[in-house]
Amino acid sequence: MEWKRKYTIYDQQWVSVISIFALLPSAFCLLDYKEALSKSLLYFEAQRSGKLPYNQRVSWRHHSGLTDGLEQGVDLVGGYYDAGDNVKFGLPMAFTITLLSWAVIEYGKEIAAAGEFSHALEAIKWGTDFFIKAHTRPHVLWVQLFEFGDKFRGQYDESVGAAKGYYPSLSGYKDELLWGALWLYKATDNEYYLNYVVQNAKSFGGITWAITEFSWDVKYAAIQLLVAKLPMKGGKHFEIIEEYRAKAEYYMCANLNMNKNSSNVRRTPGGLLYIRKWNNLQYVSTAVFLMTVYSDHLRSTGRVLNCDLQSVRPDEVLAFAKSQVDYILGTNPMGTSYLVGFGSKYPQRVHHRAASIVSYKREKSFIGCMQGYFTYFGCRDPNPNVVIGAVVGGPDMNDQFEDRRGNYMQSEACTYNTASLVGPFAKLYYSIQDSDITNTRQSYPEV
Repeated sequence: MEWKRKYTIYDQQWVSVISIFALLPSAFCLLDYKEALSKSLLYFEAQRSGKLPYNQRVSWRHHSGLTDGLEQGVDLVGGYYDAGDNVKFGLPMAFTITLLSWAVIEYGKEIAAAGEFSHALEAIKWGTDFFIKAHTRPHVLWVQLFEFGDKFRGQYDESVGAAKGYYPSLSGYKDELLWGALWLYKATDNEYYLNYVVQNAKSFGGITWAITEFSWDVKYAAIQLLVAKLPMKGGKHFEIIEEYRAKAEYYMCANLNMNKNSSNVRRTPGGLLYIRKWNNLQYVSTAVFLMTVYSDHLRSTGRVLNCDLQSVRPDEVLAFAKSQVDYILGTNPMGTSYLVGFGSKYPQRVHHRAASIVSYKREKSFIGCMQGYFTYFGCRDPNPNVVIGAVVGGPDMNDQFEDRRGNYMQSEACTYNTASLVGPFAKLYYSIQDSDITNTRQSYPEV
């Protein structure tokens, strides 16, 4: 599922040792992670669909999608546009909201210390309010949805064929069932869901898939990490949980270039993790999130990451995650921040319909599709509206980036790109404020 780099074992060992030492200076390159956090949460207000609230901060956006569901006799107004076009896709939207919620669970105190806790909750609520609307009657959600998915198994894009051309379920449905069961276990502490994850560990791929990417489609790496974090010392599930943990650490070691075989994640010459050319930064940002979370877990349990080539300390895992964050924020061969609005140089022609066309608040005349295409899409001028906080697809395998709207593989931003970075931004900001880049995770405040 990912590109392969073929090294000899000898080459791997030297590259891996050099890579670890290369991480250390990065800890002393401190960017404004609080600003990055603030702008990343602001981005979700630019992606809102529906009737915008009185406290909307992205002023160039206006109400949209106010008749969604009208023909079907239901109210489907609200939610988020997934990327640069005016479409709401349920699967990536759910993934985005999960990432935001997980960030608050792990780093709520850090987000609050940056003054962004209310904005994080607002970003989550805008999505969850839509999902509540999308169900036929009150409270037919949560557990009922899991029971439905387990009883009527199958890929969602087999029943919603229109989604297949945009968000096809290539990994199938089994990882989603494990994903749902795990979160229900964490929410309810009901042993049924833990038993489900354990009993289906092999048949559903939980302990058989060795994964080097985490995305809206392929969730195994995060599933394996979540199980690895369960506080189980001994007990009837110990062996299965250890197998999950081994696969979680395989993912971590692959990102660190510390596996013996050829399944390590390749990197650009500038040091960026590289999975594939279309929206590569989605895989980088999710890797950053999982590695940040796991570094905290290793530290809190007094463990190290045991890779094939060598052991890696928790602070080294975090240092690598930080190096990827810093690359995204501008410490890269292009000197470009791929977080729009951060720094002095960032993409000016983001593939984003609303950002590319003059705001309705300034120009209320009708703009048809043809006019929009020829007048705005093909225009070489910078976008009239800056979609602050968007994380675009990013550079190619040679660290090169072409700032052009038509170059959607690189210039389009997606909600899940940014959502994955909310937690790491907060973690890095808080760690620096605490004068310790390896500060341990704190619990989030009561609300």
